[in-house]
Amino acid sequence: MTKLGEYLILKSINKSEVARKTGLSKARLSELTLKEKAWLRAEELYVIALAIGVEPCEILEFTCGHLRKKKHS
Repeated sequence: MTKLGEYLILKSINKSEVARKTGLSKARLSELTLKEKAWLRAEELYVIALAIGVEPCEILEFTCGHLRKKKHS
């Protein structure tokens, strides 16, 4: 499961409803929530946030907050 999948479960969000509201296919939404190697595009993150009524930065922080800037040697 991806961080986006965890976020949607945490918020009790119905993926079928998100797919309907965003225009993303159910297959694409399943890929984004289940496959670690799926790349979430900025446009997708934005429309998902609009569909569930949250600020896009909230999803971005949850899904990418673990990433940190690499230190230069």
